[in-house]
Amino acid sequence: MRQSIRGRFTLIFIGLMAIILMGIWSINNLMLESFYIDQKVSALKLAYDRMDFLVMESLENGRTIGDEFDGSSSLDSGEQTEAGELLKKLNDTYNIMTVIVDGINDKVIVSSARDAKFMLDKARQYILGENNHRADTIEEAENYTIQKTYDARSRTFYLECWGFYSDNNTIFIMSTPLESIRESVDLSNRFLAYVGIVALVFSSVIVYFTTKRITSPILKLANISERMSGLDFDVKYEGKSIDEIGVLGNNMNRLSDKLKETIGELKSANNELQKDIEEKIQIDEMRKDFIANVSHELKTPIALIQGYAEGLTEGMAEDEESRNYYCEVIMDEANKMNKMVRQLLTLTALEFGNDQVTLERFDVVELIQGVLSASGIMIQQKNAKIQFDGGHPVYVWADEFKIEEVITNFVSNALNHLDGERVIRIDVQELGDNVKVTVKNTGDHIPENELPNIWVKFYKVDKARTREYGGSGIGLSIVKAIMDSHHKEYGVQNVEDGVEFWIMLDSKDSF
Repeated sequence: MRQSIRGRFTLIFIGLMAIILMGIWSINNLMLESFYIDQKVSALKLAYDRMDFLVMESLENGRTIGDEFDGSSSLDSGEQTEAGELLKKLNDTYNIMTVIVDGINDKVIVSSARDAKFMLDKARQYILGENNHRADTIEEAENYTIQKTYDARSRTFYLECWGFYSDNNTIFIMSTPLESIRESVDLSNRFLAYVGIVALVFSSVIVYFTTKRITSPILKLANISERMSGLDFDVKYEGKSIDEIGVLGNNMNRLSDKLKETIGELKSANNELQKDIEEKIQIDEMRKDFIANVSHELKTPIALIQGYAEGLTEGMAEDEESRNYYCEVIMDEANKMNKMVRQLLTLTALEFGNDQVTLERFDVVELIQGVLSASGIMIQQKNAKIQFDGGHPVYVWADEFKIEEVITNFVSNALNHLDGERVIRIDVQELGDNVKVTVKNTGDHIPENELPNIWVKFYKVDKARTREYGGSGIGLSIVKAIMDSHHKEYGVQNVEDGVEFWIMLDSKDSF
């Protein structure tokens, strides 16, 4: 079902408005009361500081704060002084009731509360530590304490500030109810809900209808693009607007004309080029694979030939028997290179389905011993310890040369990645109708996420180390191609102290 941009605009607007309203409502519920209390605490502290200043000012002038009220405890009697105006403002503006008491004579100096005696008794209890009211201290200073108190008589919470002024004789208590803020929060949220719902509905209707002017030309352009995707280039945008949508429509008209003109030419050219490109890619890939495989696989025989030839040159073989042995190894490796080149060509053909596997019965133990013998110089150079128990023949059905390539690649790979105890262990296990050959070397593990990729051509786990010993990342891809051509399993796994490669071979003697 197609989703309308118009509908989405409206839903997004409704969602945003709803989130904003809910946010305001939540903030009112969670923070307004705390904010109100903070403001009341600030007002109480400010009132204390101002009244304390007036008390100390009177004291410096040789008077007491009681003299400011002419002996009357009422705020409405007589001429108002600065202290009286302050208490009246606290009462009228901030709803803060104040009682000031002469501590020496235990007499109320002035009171803005209706029940001055009750508040005086509370102040005495607080000072004497005989507080029978449930109170939570909010702030405690040297001369005063601000606390939240519950009054069981009125079932109301009050914010109170009590203590002494700096003259240490004048006692005071200030009190303001907190119940009104909760009523204010409820009224505010209720009013906000009513106004918000009305505003949300009204604005959503307006947004829904006004977005039609935006979405209508967009729908026309969408229809044009859909027809253009079906190669219908006769359709045109006919809008007259000069805004961004109009510019887009005119550009689509020009694009349609240009596409109509060139797409025909491209179709014919593409058909001809596609065939040439595919042939070229295939040839290039075959050439690259062939060169890379040959370069990789010939390195070991060439190294052996070079080593034995240098030995002959340097006079390492002084007797005729040793010289004959060196020459035999050189000729043997040369023959292997010749055979290897022919088999690499066969392997390339095999990957493209043009080669067939020649199955024959042979002793895999003897084959492994031959590989180890041919790699003797490299084994000595790497200081490797070979562990292989070839006690009895184990016959398998496979392409002998290709399996020799697999074992050679495994041994060469193991030599190049030796570490730790520098041990290479080769095992041949008979498992019913199959034979499992494993080549394990001690050394670093291959990262688990890299294991599936090591069979990919040219892939190198450790590029720096591969360059160090001259690897090209082809050897294991040749193993994969050979085992796939045999339709047999192969794999690699990290073991306790190294890495183990394995293949499965057929031991059945009937096909």
